[in-house]
Amino acid sequence: MVTAVRHLGPHWYASVMGTAALAVGGGTLTTGGARALFVGIWALSLLQLAVLLAARALHWTRHRDQARAHLQDPATAPFYGCLSMALLAVGGGALALGRDWIGEPAAVALNCVLFVAGTAVGLAAAVAVPYLMAVRHRVEPAQASPVWLLPLVAPMVSAAVGPRLVPYLPPGQPRATLLYGCFALFGLSLLATLLMLSLVFARLVTGGPLPLPLTPALFLVLGPLGQSTTAVGAFADLAPGVVPASVATGFGVLAVVFGVPVMGFALLWLALAVTHLVRARRRGMRFAMTWWAFTFPVGTCVTGAATLGRHTGLAVYDWLAAGLYGVLVAGWLAAACGTVRGLLSGELLAGPRPAPVAPSPVTGRTTSGAGR
Repeated sequence: MVTAVRHLGPHWYASVMGTAALAVGGGTLTTGGARALFVGIWALSLLQLAVLLAARALHWTRHRDQARAHLQDPATAPFYGCLSMALLAVGGGALALGRDWIGEPAAVALNCVLFVAGTAVGLAAAVAVPYLMAVRHRVEPAQASPVWLLPLVAPMVSAAVGPRLVPYLPPGQPRATLLYGCFALFGLSLLATLLMLSLVFARLVTGGPLPLPLTPALFLVLGPLGQSTTAVGAFADLAPGVVPASVATGFGVLAVVFGVPVMGFALLWLALAVTHLVRARRRGMRFAMTWWAFTFPVGTCVTGAATLGRHTGLAVYDWLAAGLYGVLVAGWLAAACGTVRGLLSGELLAGPRPAPVAPSPVTGRTTSGAGR
């Protein structure tokens, strides 16, 4: 077991995020008996989180050199944002679904613990990873990829999950502080993401398509788009009675004025990502853990579209949410099947293969020397 976790990187938390998104997205769209299925899926995400936290703790304890190497690797360090989002996604699912199984008091307590831990880790990653990229890592514009967004999106997940805890706080200052705090996290993540997204888009346009294994990462851009739409909807839902009436009305307007155009851009990016994906598959793209990018980002668009359906009253957004959930299910099945196969074969936990060493060229000097 100790050896098996040596190469267990932080990107594995994406599988927890994807499973939690599958549960919450399904719970958002269904009621009645089908809800029990999504409660079970949420329980699976909770189990995944517990196992991964234990495995990663063992990784840091027994393989600290490798853990430090992950932080020094510009391709791996951004995935530390996934730890935050995994904690937050499972915590949000506890209140949305898990309370049917563990009861509301336990669900609230679990959500509070995971929200605080996830927000703290997310804020730390949002500062530490860009700092490492600027000071320690040596990155070129041609290396820009959507993976760079991961530590910056984590506070947006806090902004979307946090408002659901507002009714469980004492009235007055505590409720308003949490709501405004989540709004601050929304702004922090949104502005930072816009700065980084411009680099990613510029690299894509001027540098050509991403490498085949990295192509699914294009779906990561959907994360901040769908999550921000979900967040402003949550502000509008929880603001009445917590903040002044004029501010609550403003949140309601923001949910539509912000959410509608952002969801439009999300659909544009989804179409762009799908065309790149089709191209990559035709050129032989094989399974990699980046396939989990098909799950959580699409799940945020499911909840974002459902939010717009509530606030606009337009059935088209309900249909959009259902269609996107179908995409999420297909993406989760593909990523989960590939992960199970990779675990059974041992390929996913194996270390990187060393590059083959080319034989030294034979020259006249070496040939004459050998004959002496």
